[in-house]
Amino acid sequence: MDVLLAQPRGFCAGVVRAIEVVEQALAKHGPPVYVLHEIVHNSRVVSDLRTRGAVFVERLDEIPPGEVAIFSAHGVAAGVVEEAARRGLRAIDATCPLVSKVHGQAMRYSEGGYEVIVIGHAGHPEVEGTRGRITGPVRVLCKVEEVEALQVAHPDRLAYVTQTTLSIDDTRDVIEALHRRFPAIQGPDLNDICYATQNRQNAVRWMASHVDLLLVVGARNSSNSNRLREVAAQAGKPAYLIQGADEIDPGWFASAPRIGITAGASAPEVVVQEVLTRLREFGVDAVTEMAGERETVTFRLPDELLRGTAC
Repeated sequence: MDVLLAQPRGFCAGVVRAIEVVEQALAKHGPPVYVLHEIVHNSRVVSDLRTRGAVFVERLDEIPPGEVAIFSAHGVAAGVVEEAARRGLRAIDATCPLVSKVHGQAMRYSEGGYEVIVIGHAGHPEVEGTRGRITGPVRVLCKVEEVEALQVAHPDRLAYVTQTTLSIDDTRDVIEALHRRFPAIQGPDLNDICYATQNRQNAVRWMASHVDLLLVVGARNSSNSNRLREVAAQAGKPAYLIQGADEIDPGWFASAPRIGITAGASAPEVVVQEVLTRLREFGVDAVTEMAGERETVTFRLPDELLRGTAC
């Protein structure tokens, strides 16, 4: 068997920044530091940070007053920020800057008197954070069928934003359906799909015509990892989302001499290498990395850390 490695794959700049936020907070303030929800959707990353003194919580009232509280890369609602201030927490915001951009767009539409549609998966932390930044009417949907059933009071005062980790093809279909039903709707086309999501999905589309089967390394609750598996499946290739090498089934490769491997934006490269080690036990002869988009994007750390104190 031969393996083709996707390029790019794995950590994006927003994930690198979020992890570094926790590491720098631990270095500056000492353990424990508290993180609201998983900093990124990957159990390996969370476990590593937990061993170094990060405490992951689901509610702000689990954090003692005066302690450092870090908001995850997915972003939080405005009410969470306000509650943290009321509780006297020293908040550090690790929200991905591209998610913050969506927050800003959504708030501007809402303040301009538009009803806002968030294209995304209801209940996902990023979507709930965006919804919680909007003061006026807001809807969440992710399917063309939901667009067709949508009833609004003022069709000429509609706008939309999108979750950053969606499938580009599916999002395009939803946006086109919105424009058909509501020609006056305002929105950013596909610009809210982040560069890392676009690059990884493009790589999978190219790989699908060069491999017999695709493995996606990532967490099951990772939206962008699930979308990568869907992109491969839509291209007609068997695709499996695995969290680690121990989930590989050798039966998958009986008629698949060419295997493609990619990784979601929150999946560490060390897990990819463990998967390769396991595949070599099954008879992999060659590993080739595809030519692809080389990512050079970096994001600045929050001012609270650059100043050396949280606020």
